[in-house]
Amino acid sequence: MRDNFMARWLPPLMAFCLSFIIILGLAPALGFQIDRQIDFWILWIGTMLILALPLVYLEIALAKRSKTFVLNALSALTREADASQKWRIVGWLSAVFIPFLAGGILFNIAQTVVQSTQLNMSTHIVFLTGAVIACGLSFLNRQILVLLTAVSVIASFVIANVMGTNLQPWHVTPVEFGEWGKATILALVASGLGLGIYAQSQLAQVQVADRATGSVLPVWFAQILAVVAFGFFAVSSAIPAYSALAAAVFSAALLLSLAKEQFIQRRIALPIQFIVLLVALLIWGIPQLVNIFNPLLMIWGLVICLIYSIFVGWIMKISHLRKAMNFSNEVFYNIWRIAVRIVLPLSIVMALVAYIGQLI
Repeated sequence: MRDNFMARWLPPLMAFCLSFIIILGLAPALGFQIDRQIDFWILWIGTMLILALPLVYLEIALAKRSKTFVLNALSALTREADASQKWRIVGWLSAVFIPFLAGGILFNIAQTVVQSTQLNMSTHIVFLTGAVIACGLSFLNRQILVLLTAVSVIASFVIANVMGTNLQPWHVTPVEFGEWGKATILALVASGLGLGIYAQSQLAQVQVADRATGSVLPVWFAQILAVVAFGFFAVSSAIPAYSALAAAVFSAALLLSLAKEQFIQRRIALPIQFIVLLVALLIWGIPQLVNIFNPLLMIWGLVICLIYSIFVGWIMKISHLRKAMNFSNEVFYNIWRIAVRIVLPLSIVMALVAYIGQLI
């Protein structure tokens, strides 16, 4: 009974917590602080439906088809599709991106904590301390890490709202092209960027499920809830700041645990595992490079989404994922395929153009 309960509720709980922390860590640093703009949120709802939902279906469908984690999956999937082995690079890009993402979340939230609390300590010291703790915690059981993350995320949200968030009122602003790019980025970040971490957390259940929808919708709804919660959250005092930092440390530990599990299944030598994980995480501690890492983080994540959508939409055989998802109606599959083949790649390219344009 307990195992069934945990298997059912752990993936959406993890989706809520990680989505919330990822957005909290990346949003201010990447220049899309939402400022409670009604028009932006309408755009975001649209992108969650037409972009994030197909991406979550893609993630679960690949897990059902390959019956393994994302790093291993590309080997089997490219053979089935008679595709070039070059497509397998997206699996490595995803696996290495996970600890890099963990470092980005931890550094940016550490920076927020130092700024909001006027802590007499540099951001890099706070980050490195949190990173060392996260590395140690990553050896804990997955369920424990998810529960620790959940407690800290919920505590941060509750404490922040009890102590006051000082958010401005909801308002309407003119819709601009840049807003579409930000909404797309936010939706894809909330969905986990197609990294396979939500499918990985429920692989046993995904394999035996008749339909993909039962695994997809709880995760997707949890992601929507996370972004809504972010819209009512702000760090405006020391206590919620420290609570958010604790949540970031637990989240980083959880992400490191997921990446480590992928490397173990791929039978990567233990020393190489630790080198890749530690370098991708601790590289955020180099002061001279931090300013380029946040843009690199987002562009890297969007490129991963783009490669997955092209591979699944144009390279894989149509029949393979139709069987994996087993929609109740063929119309749903055709809509999903159009979204993955056309809507998702075009939207990602537009988001990249908008984001890079802002950087320039």
